[in-house]
Amino acid sequence: MSETRRRLVRAFWAVDRLLGGERPPTRTQKFTARHPVILSLLTGAVWATYFLLLPDAQPSDYVIAPIGGLLLGGIFGFTALYERRRQRRLRRLGLWDGS
Repeated sequence: MSETRRRLVRAFWAVDRLLGGERPPTRTQKFTARHPVILSLLTGAVWATYFLLLPDAQPSDYVIAPIGGLLLGGIFGFTALYERRRQRRLRRLGLWDGS
């Protein structure tokens, strides 16, 4: 790992600690970390369904719905993957036993 990348990783985890990243995860965070794909698919599906079921749906909504669902699902999926990495780090540091 290059020195620049190592510094960025250290800075990222330092900010995470400042935001309370060393607290044990809640039940919702545990589920999110275990099932990131389910979370992203459900989020994207809810977004798309919402736009497609609007009573005054415009033709542009049929384009916005799947694209917005894909983007929002991707954001939630990457957030879930971050949570998974955070929980692995907590286990590795001995701050949480994984239960």
